[in-house]
Amino acid sequence: MNPNSKNIVIISPFIIIVVNIITAIVFGKLIGKWSFIPLILIEWILFLFFILRYGQNDSIRNWLKYSNKNWGWNIVAIIIGLIPLPIFLKYNYLLSDWSIWIPWIILALVNPWLEEFYWRGLLSDHTKKWNVVLSILFTSLIFSANHAVFGINSELFRGYEIFTSTFVMGIVWAITYRKTNSLRWVILSHFLVDFLNLSAPAFLDLFRPGF
Repeated sequence: MNPNSKNIVIISPFIIIVVNIITAIVFGKLIGKWSFIPLILIEWILFLFFILRYGQNDSIRNWLKYSNKNWGWNIVAIIIGLIPLPIFLKYNYLLSDWSIWIPWIILALVNPWLEEFYWRGLLSDHTKKWNVVLSILFTSLIFSANHAVFGINSELFRGYEIFTSTFVMGIVWAITYRKTNSLRWVILSHFLVDFLNLSAPAFLDLFRPGF
């Protein structure tokens, strides 16, 4: 692995966060809470760039390979993915308008692949020679910090709850990847979170969990 490429990958999350902050501020002034759409699109482009530019030729195939070991961690990942189910059951009526459910379903179908290929796949692979705990904490903390950027325009994404929940998910998904050497079930878990957490209504502050 080229040392320069490794260094670029390590600092890439900070580049993405800075770009996301600028995007959130600029588009927040123009379109308010709907700024989550250009924010996510630009973020996806950055994910794709780093994945395709600095991943190995067979990285995606390896990330998606079947793994029959440590199935317990796959089960834990799915349990994590089902945690937002009460939110979906209580607030799914918010998906009645096409302008809400179209971005919601697109995000749920696309985002888990790109986020997991980047945060767990690319970053974990480039830090696998680190101390295991340090690698997991690094990828999970920076993953959580990146989600906090959405709090610039969305009240629901402000506060310790979002930081803590995404940090815990990041840890579970990072451990699952290390234990199983596969992102298959991690991606499914992430899909469940994005699907059940009603992403678009959440970004638009259309509901408040617990109320």
